[in-house]
Amino acid sequence: MKRIWRSYLQASLILKVTIALILGIIVGFIFGEDAAVLEPLGDLLLRLLKFLIIPLIFFTLIVGVNQTKISNLGRMGGKVFIFYLLSSAVAIIVGLSVASIFNPGTGMTLDTNEAFEVPDNPGVISVLLTIVPDNIVTAFSELNLLGIIFTAVAFGIAISYLRSSKAHSELGEHVYKVIDGLNEATLAIMKVILQYVPIGIFAIIAKTVGNQGSETLFSLGNMIVVLYIALLVQVGFYILLMLVTKVRPGQFFAHARTPMVTAFVTQSSSGTLPLTLNAAKNMRLSKSLYGFSLPLGATINMDGAAIRIAVSAVFAANVIGEPLGFAEMFQVVLIGTLASVGTAGVPGAGIVMIATVFAQLGLPMEAVALLAAIDALIGMGATALNVTGDLVGTSIIDKTEKKQQDPKQESTA
Repeated sequence: MKRIWRSYLQASLILKVTIALILGIIVGFIFGEDAAVLEPLGDLLLRLLKFLIIPLIFFTLIVGVNQTKISNLGRMGGKVFIFYLLSSAVAIIVGLSVASIFNPGTGMTLDTNEAFEVPDNPGVISVLLTIVPDNIVTAFSELNLLGIIFTAVAFGIAISYLRSSKAHSELGEHVYKVIDGLNEATLAIMKVILQYVPIGIFAIIAKTVGNQGSETLFSLGNMIVVLYIALLVQVGFYILLMLVTKVRPGQFFAHARTPMVTAFVTQSSSGTLPLTLNAAKNMRLSKSLYGFSLPLGATINMDGAAIRIAVSAVFAANVIGEPLGFAEMFQVVLIGTLASVGTAGVPGAGIVMIATVFAQLGLPMEAVALLAAIDALIGMGATALNVTGDLVGTSIIDKTEKKQQDPKQESTA
């Protein structure tokens, strides 16, 4: 028994996750809805990952702020926001292009008796206001990632100021060392939790496959296939960007595959955040950059969801026999890009974004109910792409930052 346990600990995480994924699919198909008995094991994984989110973001970001100049942080923040905005727009264009070629939904009929209650879209302004929490405790208890990022940056800058001041430099160093120690303790806890990840993934995928079954998969198979083709095209776009900026795709995916697979199974960008941050650390990216960009990306950068909006819009238009024209597609790009920010942090954000775009284009809301039937199947791929996009953007921006810093380092050497 000890030998088996030792072999399990020594095996690479991606190997364990891959085996768990395959076993989960098999168990899901064999036992069907009975596989739901494994749900507590999956819930435990999600709880463990969420347990780490706050200390990881808070401590990593404070330590990161104290390892760079404030001016550098502002420059990096601008690059991150621009990249996320542009990549979301490109994702929608990719989704529209692929969907226009394959035309999912053509020949299908819509059940007008179907209804789906869509959560309210809070809007861009409301989301932006949540960046500054009116109560720090509430920001942490409600897992307001934007509020936590703001709090961490504010305290990080304050500690940096204390360390550089003559009057409080010693006190500032003490506070920083405590935060740095807590950050290392959090990383130590994460190493233990990583050993449980394959078990949780096995349980979640078995339950998901068991609940969805083959009937749902085949009835809307065309829509699912088109969406995954669009996701792969977007990955191709990422690879092109990496080649242009001299980021090695092979090395990138070697580190990114674990958070990608975990995001695929859990359907949660924020829940996967501990693994995404760990991947960035293993890639040796700047802590001051990824401590900020990845939590922000988990909240507002939704390339997978953007593709989902585009494919869903074409699907709904084809179902009612009114294919989208150029003007409607242009609206999808504009509204979808804004909606991806405006629904940040909302439960069922993918459905909210789709409903927002449908309302603007006059597409039937009954189609939202139809798409909700395959929400888990398309949400898996979309979430995996969300996480991939966050890591790609962070890797590319890290490369540009190092290029800017290298000449200075050489001149002082």
